[in-house]
Amino acid sequence: MDHDSVKLYYGKVLKSSEDLKTSACCTADAMPAHLRALAANVHPDVAAKYYGCGLVHPSDLKGRRILDLGAGSGRDAYMLAQLVGETGEVVGVDMTEEQLDVARAHVDWHAQKFGYAQPNTRFLQGYIERLSDLGLEPGSFDVIISNCVINLSIDKPAVLKGAFDLLKPGGELFFSDVYADRRLSFDLVKDPEIYGECLGGALYWNDFLSLAKRAGFHDPRLVTSRSVAVNNDAIRKKLGTAQFFSATYRLFKLDGLEPACEDYGQAVIYKGTIKDEPDVFILDGHHHIVKGRIFPVCGNTWRMLAETRFAPHFTFVGNFDTHFGIFPGCGTSIPFTATDDPKGTSGACC
Repeated sequence: MDHDSVKLYYGKVLKSSEDLKTSACCTADAMPAHLRALAANVHPDVAAKYYGCGLVHPSDLKGRRILDLGAGSGRDAYMLAQLVGETGEVVGVDMTEEQLDVARAHVDWHAQKFGYAQPNTRFLQGYIERLSDLGLEPGSFDVIISNCVINLSIDKPAVLKGAFDLLKPGGELFFSDVYADRRLSFDLVKDPEIYGECLGGALYWNDFLSLAKRAGFHDPRLVTSRSVAVNNDAIRKKLGTAQFFSATYRLFKLDGLEPACEDYGQAVIYKGTIKDEPDVFILDGHHHIVKGRIFPVCGNTWRMLAETRFAPHFTFVGNFDTHFGIFPGCGTSIPFTATDDPKGTSGACC
């Protein structure tokens, strides 16, 4: 598979999201009310050329600088532009000219719609495998997001390394994508339709975790995961018994994270001060931290909260002076599915 095949599929073959033959890149959850309000402010022409569902975004984005990989027509970028506010910035990157033409045509329209004195969005044409070619300053972004695009990349290690280099220390890559339960055959990977439907480029779970760590993102955290139903008979026949999952990961740029969940007797208390998460802060699928409750954490989780933009929202108990071994209950990190119920976790790090 090459760039031209992907650009052809998304620039010429697809005319709107209705032309997609699978829902691989669509979230199964209804968009919450506060996000629907943001979507309502997006120009109809931009929304019509959008090929995903939902909005991939972490919390606490006010005033932040965000990079959107595979921004397409700009729908997510314009929703994020409202979350970062007039003091923040959203930079979108895409390789497809037809998509970028739509995004760029409405920059001023959205600034006026949001009541901003000047636009806080801009769009660059380029390849997400070559982020260093775009003239972006290394270590200058707080958050990098991507909505079901990295699977389409022909060089995923380069995407992850480029994202790592552009993030500030303590910044995060927060993205949704499609994963497979096995390494796919050469024929599937080279099939233009299956690749364009976000399935042919799906990484095997364990291969992704290895690539993320090699890029510098130690201890990847799985936020959500669900099975992908492929209801198109022709595509399902080609796929055979391979199964796919849509998942959201958060990868922090933090030096010195340990390979396992080590117990230092630490805990955190959430203050409830993050907008849209007043009662429970969700770090990942195993860390739903209830406001006001003492929540035991491993050393890595401590650092993901204490050395990132989330620090002001927590009280921290303990330090790294005494090591008590592996965190109780810690084992091999295995992707959970939508049937798992991580809620109610009182302090598990795995």
